[in-house]
Amino acid sequence: MILYLDTSSLVKLYVEEDHSRDVETLVRSSDVVATSIVAYAEARAGFARRFREKAFSSEEFNLIKKCFETDWNNFLNILPSEETIKLAGELAERHALRGFDSIHLASALVLRDQSSSSVLFSCFDQQLQKAAHNNGLIIPESSKH
Repeated sequence: MILYLDTSSLVKLYVEEDHSRDVETLVRSSDVVATSIVAYAEARAGFARRFREKAFSSEEFNLIKKCFETDWNNFLNILPSEETIKLAGELAERHALRGFDSIHLASALVLRDQSSSSVLFSCFDQQLQKAAHNNGLIIPESSKH
């Protein structure tokens, strides 16, 4: 099974939040964990924002970044093609999605179409979940809220 993590799910692996353990469980039970390369910049921005908000110390911030860097190469990093980006634009219009959310959805759909495995799509944005479900992706129970 392939697990696709959008950034909201990916960050939960490094920052203790609601549903962090659920995401960890999904990752452990998956054969492959995938995400779009846009998640790298989004996650780093999220970590930095939380650090500025004093959610964790300098030492914790540096450890989070180090762990993230180490793990990044273990993920199947999806490099969106021009075709994927155009699909993302269509999905953004059709489902009222933000730009990066539509790139995540398009990347997961392309991955599903190119793979013989099922793709679970983990995210914590209700609009994105609805769009993913409407496009035939499997939403893990632990991601639904």
